[in-house]
Amino acid sequence: MSSHSPPPRHLEHLVPCPWLPIPAEPLDSRATRRFGPDRGPGFYLAVLNYGQSLWLQGYPARALLLVNRSLGADLDGSEPVLKEWHLPYMAAAWIMQHRAEDQFIGNPRRHYQHLASRMVAPRKALRTWRAWACWFIACRIFPDYPSDEEQIAEEGVVEPGFDEIFEHLDALGIPGEATLWQAAVGQSQPTHRGMPRY
Repeated sequence: MSSHSPPPRHLEHLVPCPWLPIPAEPLDSRATRRFGPDRGPGFYLAVLNYGQSLWLQGYPARALLLVNRSLGADLDGSEPVLKEWHLPYMAAAWIMQHRAEDQFIGNPRRHYQHLASRMVAPRKALRTWRAWACWFIACRIFPDYPSDEEQIAEEGVVEPGFDEIFEHLDALGIPGEATLWQAAVGQSQPTHRGMPRY
């Protein structure tokens, strides 16, 4: 954080996301930067806390980016933190559905399409299917938001269906991951809030 930037603060009127931990104080990027290249359970929990803090600061788009980062953590499913804080598919759905009309969120459908189709190492295959899983949720919540049709046409991107995503999460993800995602899909209800702002 720049020495000239005001300290982060949580907005009192915002309700915390029930699927993310609540930090003791407002956080900035230092909360995760201290982990360097480490992507273990400590990083995972710190990212979830920072995502909640960004949501409470009124930045749903940035909070979603932190949810993305948490899904890139290097976890095998045995970590104690996952018993309390599951992989945040529910959190992603909740943030997309509960952001206020005047809060910027961009176009999550397009964002996750790009993320999934342009994924790089490490753990590329798993992270790709996790991005498609979030894309599927975004499509349900924002049915009026457009995909990147130009990229689909030029790069031959194939949008997967529910069964294909479930099968890949079940094969590549941690135990129970596909079922967690399925539950989040079931909780995702369409919102019609006009076209996205970029």
